[in-house]
Amino acid sequence: MPLLRAQREAAASALPPEVLDYYDAGAGDEVTRREGALAWASYRLRPRVLRDVGAVSTATTLLGQQLAHPVGIAPMAFHALATEAGELATAAAAGRNGGLLGLSTRSSRSLEEVAAAAAEHGAPWWFQVYVMKDRSLTEALVRRAVAAGAGALVLTGDTPYVGRKRRVTGTRLSVPDDHFLVNLAPHFGERVAAGAAALSVAEQRAAAEQDPTIDLSTIRWLAEVSGLPVLVKGVLRGDDAVACLQAGAAGVVVSNHGGRQLDRSVPSALALPEVASAVREHVRQAGPLPSGHAPVVLVDGGVRTGTDVLTALALGADGVLVGRPVLWALAAGGAEAAQACVAEVVSDLAHVMALAGAASIAEVTPDLVHQVVPTV
Repeated sequence: MPLLRAQREAAASALPPEVLDYYDAGAGDEVTRREGALAWASYRLRPRVLRDVGAVSTATTLLGQQLAHPVGIAPMAFHALATEAGELATAAAAGRNGGLLGLSTRSSRSLEEVAAAAAEHGAPWWFQVYVMKDRSLTEALVRRAVAAGAGALVLTGDTPYVGRKRRVTGTRLSVPDDHFLVNLAPHFGERVAAGAAALSVAEQRAAAEQDPTIDLSTIRWLAEVSGLPVLVKGVLRGDDAVACLQAGAAGVVVSNHGGRQLDRSVPSALALPEVASAVREHVRQAGPLPSGHAPVVLVDGGVRTGTDVLTALALGADGVLVGRPVLWALAAGGAEAAQACVAEVVSDLAHVMALAGAASIAEVTPDLVHQVVPTV
């Protein structure tokens, strides 16, 4: 899409090369990163004709939350590397578009600041959770997220260790301490005030790394700590999706982490049909969630156009999450550019829905999608 391409080019000029590579890099040989967008293009649509599409609505509902459209902003780390306002700009962009914000554990502004910005602009938000080696840190952050108004938790399940990226030394950019620890520093300070020995910054960083020992029981633990729905992000298999639901998850996010974790993982677009089918069959057998809602299936990875979104919805997703394009937009022009980025995808979705003969999200059904063609 012209705007997204222009924003990507502007970001490439505006960002320091090491930041550009950090945002853009994939793991390994970057096969999965490259395949993300191509996989959506491997589907073909079967449009309906002579349907009344004089008025097209992109409105939808996720876990009881009414949204103007199904295009959310994916949780991503350290937005302040792209724009000084960081996640405050992202929250403004989400709210002005009437969409959902995913807020990362690794945000570069405190979750309370971002929550306040989201409330100011009317953006519902979900808190993405990395369970850290010091689990008390995770519990403290989750309780703060609940108090600040998070609507759900998104447990990242595909990152027991951070994937190695050849364009980045080691696994991630050397982020300044005040960015990496912005949400955690108060808790280390509280421990010192209570009489515990002070930890060095290196020890604090180590305590905040992901815990590779978490398992399905973590879902129930987070639900009990928070009282919120818990979705699991990083699911690429139908059996994993069912296992997460049986363990208490309210939904899953079909995702390969934008190709940043295990290279040669199946593209999200190709994994989605299996996962969505498994979730539907689970609901048929077990019924809805205790809340009365159906489990939510979201997808991210390579979503760039309204046609990608239409395809995802037809394949069984309830919504999509857009990642890197929002970062490019933030770098190109802050909140206004990020708002325009999401607005272009949503506008394109409404347009292709009309051309496909679907006047509402409910009319985007599996029969609109043709078999995969071998372009990936």
